[in-house]
Amino acid sequence: MRKEFYTTNDYVHIYNRGNRKQLIVHDVKDRERFLKALFYFNSETTPINPFQSRASLNNLVWLKSWPTHKPIVKILNFILMPNHFHLILKEVKEGGIAKFMQRLGTGVTMYYNTKYKESGRLFQGVYKAKCVNDDLYLKYLSVYIQFKNTFELYPGGLKKAIREFDKAYSWAKDYQYGSLGDFVGMKNRGIINKDIFVELFSNLKEYKDFARDCMVNMDLDELLSEERLET
Repeated sequence: MRKEFYTTNDYVHIYNRGNRKQLIVHDVKDRERFLKALFYFNSETTPINPFQSRASLNNLVWLKSWPTHKPIVKILNFILMPNHFHLILKEVKEGGIAKFMQRLGTGVTMYYNTKYKESGRLFQGVYKAKCVNDDLYLKYLSVYIQFKNTFELYPGGLKKAIREFDKAYSWAKDYQYGSLGDFVGMKNRGIINKDIFVELFSNLKEYKDFARDCMVNMDLDELLSEERLET
């Protein structure tokens, strides 16, 4: 069993990619399933067949007939890319991150292998994890996940997104498979928790301005070299 180096109340960057850099999602249903897994697997007790609730991605619900919803982690940011994902998690129950990630990895792999008639592992290996102990680093990491990764999917690519920052920012807020829209209040899907960022940024304009400065004037890949995946 993996020995974790973090404990309750720690902030941790979690990331992983497909085995041999393969795609981990192919269509809208795959992407929606991944995000629903973030919601349904984050509880001390997971409901039986939660995906049969048929809740839409914009209206995720925890049914009254299910065991009480008691989150084991706080999900602060996320991005789902075609062949990898990033999460910022806060452990709120001892062993919560390990339990949550075991459920997520197993659940996503079983779904993928069943749907695409595959076998074996979907991900490259055990998820990567880095404990975040510095507020500034956490700010940079949030921009890396919610802006840089999402901007890479912007029509025309990352460089165009940086040139058209305001337009790309609006586009990124609408992107369903990242957390920026939830973070700025455009969506309220119940997946993420924004507590720490209320402390780090006085308002959303400050966060947007900080992100703009990072994207235009800094090399986030260099600042966060240990977090970067060669995709």
